[in-house]
Amino acid sequence: MSVTPQAPPDSPWHTRAGRARLEQVFTTCQAQLLGTLYCLLGNVDDARDAFQEAFVKCWRHAAELDGVENLKAWVFRVVLNTGRDLRSSAWRRKRRALPEEEAMPSSSASWPCEQVEADERVARLRQALARLRPEEQEVFLLRQNGELTYEEIAAQLGIPTGTAKTRMRCALAHLRSILQEL
Repeated sequence: MSVTPQAPPDSPWHTRAGRARLEQVFTTCQAQLLGTLYCLLGNVDDARDAFQEAFVKCWRHAAELDGVENLKAWVFRVVLNTGRDLRSSAWRRKRRALPEEEAMPSSSASWPCEQVEADERVARLRQALARLRPEEQEVFLLRQNGELTYEEIAAQLGIPTGTAKTRMRCALAHLRSILQEL
């Protein structure tokens, strides 16, 4: 029986492997991560800034990634915390949001009226998400954009699984009522 020696956590090989995994997650989940940050911050520029800041935070801890079971969940947690920090910081300057057509990529609707309807639906959903309580937003975005299970969400937020499910039910109920108003 042959045992392959493991590289120490601070070795160049270990760091390269962690960074490669990290790059893969950020590459494959970029749209979801940016969408989550946009929903939290309401501004494309702030979302991009937070995305870059979150990547740098993760990059600094690449040597520790072998101990992370669900790297995607871990990255979403870092991104969510970075977005929350940026949103709540007192020094953050207020920016004017980009026009809707610049903020989100266009859909593949073949008729202009379909495109307008799709844009209106997206705008209504964004408005509704912005009106959710922060804890509801977090659970909703981690579940929808991060595709995490309720158990993973609970572990990331440090709450019981039942609380994560309750927050999701509340988020969906609030979204329904808000969307009926809009």
